[in-house]
Amino acid sequence: MEEFLNLVQHEIGVDESVAKMAVGHVLAFLQKECSEGALKEFFDKVPGAKALVEDVESEPVSSGSVLGGLFSSGVMGLASKLNMLGLDMGQIQKLAHEIFKYAETILGKEKVEAIAGSIPGLSQFI
Repeated sequence: MEEFLNLVQHEIGVDESVAKMAVGHVLAFLQKECSEGALKEFFDKVPGAKALVEDVESEPVSSGSVLGGLFSSGVMGLASKLNMLGLDMGQIQKLAHEIFKYAETILGKEKVEAIAGSIPGLSQFI
């Protein structure tokens, strides 16, 4: 996981803590939005992935902006959380691309496509 986080940090141009939080938010979102057990294999095979989710879930919820409150669920909610970390839309798309590319190495392309296809609106980010 550390090697992957270093790659994300470099690809989206952020520091280590932002990279960890961003990946954690995406994994937490996927865990919440995917069908029961869809990511179990990923979490079983990637040491540290579950800990990233637990870290972001334990963070106090910031009130954020008015827009953040309006878009508090689904893909827009995730984008809002990532914006609050300082990521712009280009960085968010790069982040999603890197996460799904990495997940393909763990789960295979077919499973990753099924996961991505099961979440409305996600395809615009990957």
